Amino acid sequence: MLNLAAIEEKIGYVFSNKKLLETALTHVSYARAHGVADNERLEYLGDAVLELLITEKQYFDSVCTEGAMTKNRQSLVSKLPLKEAVLRMGVAEHLRYFGGKDNVGDKTVSSLYESLLAAVYLDGGIEAARAFLRRHPLLADNATEQNHKGALQEYLQKNGKDLPTYDFRKEGQDNAPTFYCSVCAEGEIGTGMGATKRAAEQQAASELLTKLKALERKRKE
Repeated sequence: MLNLAAIEEKIGYVFSNKKLLETALTHVSYARAHGVADNERLEYLGDAVLELLITEKQYFDSVCTEGAMTKNRQSLVSKLPLKEAVLRMGVAEHLRYFGGKDNVGDKTVSSLYESLLAAVYLDGGIEAARAFLRRHPLLADNATEQNHKGALQEYLQKNGKDLPTYDFRKEGQDNAPTFYCSVCAEGEIGTGMGATKRAAEQQAASELLTKLKALERKRKE
């Protein structure tokens, strides 16, 4: 039997409709064996809600181009960041499945993020979904990152400017930290966050480089 109160504490949201939470944690293998609803439809809805919320956040928080935002969004909603967020929540252990652990691969775990997000959205609306994303942020997949730090340094040196300065802070528990970085050059600031110091640093460098290039284009117009 699911300990719904414990799961809600981990998620940071108390459901009015507890059935939504149960369904979000029900794999198709368990559903078929017990004649209950599985979480695949919630996963489908959650995928769309997540894309909307990530896109909305990028629109208001970033000055990146459409192409850069698309690439960043693809990195954020990929399997590894979703899986890491689920593991940080500690909800993977509550998944209901049948037939052994072979049924619980990385995709199954990562999909829990989307099904839970959809359940929160249906139960509490878009504001509750936004709060869920803020509480359980997706951190960029390092494997998809380019060397934005190197590109920023090269850009500044090429233009005869001083090298950037970086500041960091770390939050969260030691087994699941979140790093925050700010980088400054030419009076402009870029910020980033990630599961590692390098990931936060790369994201911050990317944002600052985009800002500096945009300012350069304006000066030339």
